[in-house]
Amino acid sequence: MTGRKVVVTGAAGLLGWHAAARLHAANCAARYRGEAEPFQLVQLGREAFGDDAARDAAIADAEVILHFAGVNRGEEAEVEAANPAIATALADSIARTGAQPHIVYANSTHAAFETPYGRSKKRAAEILEAAGAGFTNLILPHIFGECARPYYNNVTATLIDQIWAGQEPTINPEGKVALFHAGEAANLAIAKGLAGESGTIAPAGREMSIVALYERLAAFHRSYQANIFPDLGDPFDLALFNSYRTGGYPAHYPMRMKLNSDARGGLFESAKSLAGSQTFLSTTRPGMRRGDHFHTDLVERFLVVSGKATIRIRKVLTDEVHSFEVSGDEPVAIDMPPLHTHHIVNDTDSEVVTFFWSHRLFDPANPDTYADAVLLETEKQ
Repeated sequence: MTGRKVVVTGAAGLLGWHAAARLHAANCAARYRGEAEPFQLVQLGREAFGDDAARDAAIADAEVILHFAGVNRGEEAEVEAANPAIATALADSIARTGAQPHIVYANSTHAAFETPYGRSKKRAAEILEAAGAGFTNLILPHIFGECARPYYNNVTATLIDQIWAGQEPTINPEGKVALFHAGEAANLAIAKGLAGESGTIAPAGREMSIVALYERLAAFHRSYQANIFPDLGDPFDLALFNSYRTGGYPAHYPMRMKLNSDARGGLFESAKSLAGSQTFLSTTRPGMRRGDHFHTDLVERFLVVSGKATIRIRKVLTDEVHSFEVSGDEPVAIDMPPLHTHHIVNDTDSEVVTFFWSHRLFDPANPDTYADAVLLETEKQ
């Protein structure tokens, strides 16, 4: 039985990738349980808007369209024309195929203002509302999240990049922002689309000054560089910390541990936390591997304490794989970014001992663990 067809436009962008990854997570969970996948996920990229046949094939029989594609920078005339043009292309495909999708549109608070971008977003919403069987106008504040693009209309990602680079940013002391996590926005869009709930929704972001945002991120950095995880009990802090630490991946990986040696041997602190956490050790026999799964928000550390192994991490829904050769002789920490599937492989002839740490206790009712092979089938052969 084919699952519900959900089309995600702008799937390579921040919101689109977060939404597609969460739909993919649901499919992974179903496969692991031996059940039918609940979603037929279609990722509609930029190139499809120049290809009527490809776009029509994607839109045909779609139950839900999560429309995140758009243009928010460039020459004013081009920006004003671009978003209505994209919306018109979608509307034309819906009309040609006879599809009856519920459309969720990622709108902006700027749509209330008489600016080229504001008018562009407002007009696109009007076109889409007339095109589908239902329409949710999702007006979003400033979005932040893992894998956001710095220096591209995203102050959080830019500050994170500057902090990791050791740069001192120039900040407007009067600047303020309302922050909303991309994962929360994606979950909201998916829920409204699947439920077919029409109307305008304007979720409130976490209000703070740019100065306060920078200070919080800088505090994360100071703590993390001292090998101390902050208190992550507040879901907002968890999302912001995950965005910060993902900004350091992979350029600032692995993280070296301070090894103290004497006649008795060696000792190092693997991780410390300001709140509750979970640690455990495992042994991995030669030729064996552990993992091949990802998490949506779990903070998880891998640290080999004995033997040699390879840790691989793949950004979900891509073929982007990074590999790290690790050894207990030179302890390093590999912290898994959210929505990146990972595994550890013992490709030696001796046993490997690995230390694992996560920021919360494992909950069997909500494991936040989704089976997904790191190496794609073509790479295994």
